[in-house]
Amino acid sequence: MRDLIPQIGNWFWLIAACVLLILELMAPGVFFIWLAFAAATVGVIAYVVQMSWQVEAVLFAALSLTYAYLGAPWYSRGRTSGTDQPNLNQRIHEHVGKSFMLVEPIVGGHGKLDIGGTRWDILGPDMAAGTMVKVSGVEGQKLRVIGG
Repeated sequence: MRDLIPQIGNWFWLIAACVLLILELMAPGVFFIWLAFAAATVGVIAYVVQMSWQVEAVLFAALSLTYAYLGAPWYSRGRTSGTDQPNLNQRIHEHVGKSFMLVEPIVGGHGKLDIGGTRWDILGPDMAAGTMVKVSGVEGQKLRVIGG
């Protein structure tokens, strides 16, 4: 094994960078990209500067941590950026602020509301069927309603 590592040299790191980039494409999230950057950087540095494989390994570990640390804010900023559809895949939040007519009464603070062919669990004060209610919020998977 000792003889194999010096023979591979900087090509090892460039091949490792390519393999890590392929893993990045196959895996969810963004993680392997930082390791691929670190491997490519070590490969370029090893091409210019003669180092032992132990120093290359330590440099790879240090660069991996550095790139992951520096890349985390960039990645999280992109994930939490504003969107023109903030309630995408959260249909329940689309109903907040809208008014609907109760088809069934609210009894004991719990009831059901039909909205566009979907039946939603609701929470609110007791009200008779036929009363107009306004959705004031969401609690878990239930709509909070108020009269009017």
